[in-house]
Amino acid sequence: MKNKTLAAWLTFLGGPLGLHRFYLFGLSDLVGWLLPLPTGLGVYGIQRALAFGQDDALSWILIPMLGFTVAGCALNAIIYGLKTPEKWNAQFNPEADPEASAGATQWPTIGAIVLSLLMGTTVLMSSIVFSFQRYFEYQVEQARLISQ
Repeated sequence: MKNKTLAAWLTFLGGPLGLHRFYLFGLSDLVGWLLPLPTGLGVYGIQRALAFGQDDALSWILIPMLGFTVAGCALNAIIYGLKTPEKWNAQFNPEADPEASAGATQWPTIGAIVLSLLMGTTVLMSSIVFSFQRYFEYQVEQARLISQ
């Protein structure tokens, strides 16, 4: 049986690596195998920013990919955690009783929801701010170069 609390924590902690998808849908899940791509590209963007400085244009394109992936996984953890036991068991444990304990919301599930909400909103807003800041700095620099 697929446990809702475990799925919420896997989505929050290992979501960018696709761990929750493998737990819920098996190793043949394509999305689970694709999730590490934007995660890895974002980490590469951070390494580029550390190596080449904040003016590296490629890094400010790659870094938000990590942020949006983490934020999306946090949102997914919230969705999993807030599913009713009936809906959870119908989707992931169809052979079980609709009121089976695997779909129950417990305090550890609520902890995953709260942390996902805190971390997800922080990462999402940071990614948006970072993207817009870099975009506007680039536009100002281009306008300055044109006016010279």
